[in-house]
Amino acid sequence: MNTLLWILVGVLIYTSVAMALNARGVLPSSFRVSGPILTIHTKRGRAALEWLAKPKRFWRAWGNLGVGIAVVIMVGSFVAVLFSAFSAITSPEAARIARPQDALVIPGVNQFLPWAAAIDILVGLLVGLVVHEGGHGLLCRVEDIEIESMGVALLAFIPLGAFVQPDEESQRSADRGGKTRMFAAGVTNNFLVTAVTFALLFGLVAGLVTVVPGVAIGGTLPGSPAGDAGIDRGDVITGVDGQSVDDQASFDAALAEADREVTVERRSGETVTVQRRLMVTRAVVDAPFGTETTIEAVDGEPVYTQSAFEAAVSGNEVVELDTDDGTAQFPVGVFVSAVPADDPLGADGGAPDRPMLVHSVGGEPTPTPEALSTVLQETEPGDTVEVVAYHGDGTDPWNGERHVYEVTLGENPQGEYGYLGVGGIQQGTSGIVVDDFGIDTYPASQYHALLGGSGWGDDPISTFISRTFAVLVLPFASVVDPNLAYNFAGFNGEISNFYSVSGPLSAGVVFGLINVLFWTGWVNLNLGIFNCIPSYPLDGGHILRSAVEATIARLPMEPDPAVATAVTVAISASMILSLLGMLFVPQLLG
Repeated sequence: MNTLLWILVGVLIYTSVAMALNARGVLPSSFRVSGPILTIHTKRGRAALEWLAKPKRFWRAWGNLGVGIAVVIMVGSFVAVLFSAFSAITSPEAARIARPQDALVIPGVNQFLPWAAAIDILVGLLVGLVVHEGGHGLLCRVEDIEIESMGVALLAFIPLGAFVQPDEESQRSADRGGKTRMFAAGVTNNFLVTAVTFALLFGLVAGLVTVVPGVAIGGTLPGSPAGDAGIDRGDVITGVDGQSVDDQASFDAALAEADREVTVERRSGETVTVQRRLMVTRAVVDAPFGTETTIEAVDGEPVYTQSAFEAAVSGNEVVELDTDDGTAQFPVGVFVSAVPADDPLGADGGAPDRPMLVHSVGGEPTPTPEALSTVLQETEPGDTVEVVAYHGDGTDPWNGERHVYEVTLGENPQGEYGYLGVGGIQQGTSGIVVDDFGIDTYPASQYHALLGGSGWGDDPISTFISRTFAVLVLPFASVVDPNLAYNFAGFNGEISNFYSVSGPLSAGVVFGLINVLFWTGWVNLNLGIFNCIPSYPLDGGHILRSAVEATIARLPMEPDPAVATAVTVAISASMILSLLGMLFVPQLLG
């Protein structure tokens, strides 16, 4: 059995034994069992809260700040969740995160939270729960709400955090403002922890961590020359054929000058020989070649490198490609999947709305999206150009016929140049992307900059806020930006090879501290935002109820608790249904 199954079996056995002991009255009265959850209650610690609560004016001001923050986030989260649910229903295929288990903050189960960060995430979760519940307890005493008990909660033997249980009667008798501040205190403390940990994180990264020179290897493509030569995740390429390599640009320049066989130096000091060959790494549906196809010749001339391929197809309208899968005629042009009938090429040109290869515009070849953009930037709205394209009656333009259209360019919404009117433009030549080396680079420099590696500019506050929001999405970086192939999960494993540490502390200590700070801040930020969702039993639900009651009390009518309950339940139900829709609708309809 795998590890997760063993854990589930252990939790089931623990739950059975704990519930049996609880039913027989064997466990102490301070122990309470609810399935696999064990809570240990105590009255100790209340004296410390009494002492901390003495500056009541300060804590009430702190609570009011938290209420303001919580209300803003509640409104924002309500609108965002409703919009996301509507998008999931209308466009399920466009949902970026379509696995319900990804809503769980469980490393290994959530695809964005790896096992390597499990301890750091657990530390962050414990800190978040302790300060959250501690905030509730402290404001209870500030607002003279009695505390029935405090304690810790455990999932089997795993600590989940702390809790504070207010006395129900005392809570009901407290004024509305006091209860609202008490419920908002937990999320305010979470946001404070986020600010402190991220400030330390950015400072440590800026002061101690630098990116090592070279090309960071996040992985190699299946069957690629680099993979065959032994280059793997965690390697840093520092030289090509004796020429120093500091970054991606110098690496590409060195490869462009190199022969088919190249000697690659790595940061570890080892060298390998790479025998380059031209591979298809990406291809649109129905393309004549699939990924991992090796292109051997263009019009009978052998090609082994990307630059040789580009030179071979340059200026040609149709070429013949020899591959390890056979031979095919290959019209050269940029692949577009849509030609809207209302746009210039579809309207004036009369081109049908179907996939096509645009070979040239105004006599200038357009083999790639970059070439098409360059050609159009030299035109003006109102220019009439000749467009040569290949397409057929279906979705396979490679076997289509040659067509020539006279098109009057429109006004481009993105610039002062001509607008052709094509959509779904695909990367590469004729819808295929080729590579002669086969590596995926890790965005070490980009992540280092987001984590504090670059300067603060003239406005450190806005820089701090923007970096905080950037860090919030780093574990989902590849979803937010498809150009980033890797999510950031901390300086773990091979990723630490891409960075160096200065100062008296060892790299292991610095990276370990940074990982804890990163995940503690990240978990607390998400915990605070999650608890602001206006739905029971979250803090946002209680704050919502208080806000609804306060609004009704100001209306020219007799306050009716049933109206407040109905409004609160309606909003809470909308949030719950929307969240469920976000998680499950894409799978049901996609």
